[in-house]
Amino acid sequence: MTSTVVAVGPAAGFGDIVRVLRQWQVSAVPVVDDEGRVLGVVSEADLLPKEELRTAAPGLIDQRNRLADYAKAAATTARELMTAPAVTVAASAPLPRAAHLMARHQVKRLPVVDGTGTLKGIVSRGDLLKVFLRPDEELAEEVRHEVVDRLFPVSGHGVRVAVDQGTVTLTGAVRDADLVAVAERLARAVDGVVDVRCLLTAPLTGT
Repeated sequence: MTSTVVAVGPAAGFGDIVRVLRQWQVSAVPVVDDEGRVLGVVSEADLLPKEELRTAAPGLIDQRNRLADYAKAAATTARELMTAPAVTVAASAPLPRAAHLMARHQVKRLPVVDGTGTLKGIVSRGDLLKVFLRPDEELAEEVRHEVVDRLFPVSGHGVRVAVDQGTVTLTGAVRDADLVAVAERLARAVDGVVDVRCLLTAPLTGT
């Protein structure tokens, strides 16, 4: 996440919000109370109805179908403009959780909060993608330590971990066939792994 984050108070005016977005080159900004707790988020999408609808002469049907947009067009403060409650992610949450929330709610960034809802940072799509820039050697070391050594404390010495451009290949023989699929799943869960080729072999159960 990015720990240096700009936020606005609920009383911030429309123009102030636009200036903050432009100055910081972001598409959305959290709205926080005096204690730093996240109340909502104002995005460019919340601001655009004012420009789109300011000279419109809508019919009753159009107004009825776009009540939220017309309310945004008439709003002047962050409290009126913000989308609330905000979609947030806990500071302790794993990266897949943040990615899932972004995809589900179709947002580009998430406020990161602690247990009291206090803003601690922002995680963006770019932050999530940075993990795929981890060096292959670093990924191999983590897979070896967190997956192979823990699952196969006895036969793990016979397992080879190779990583090429984020793709992990596991080869070698292990004792427990039931753990082969587990090893593949855990390796795939390591931050920065693009794909896993699990070529581990083990004696067939019952032989």
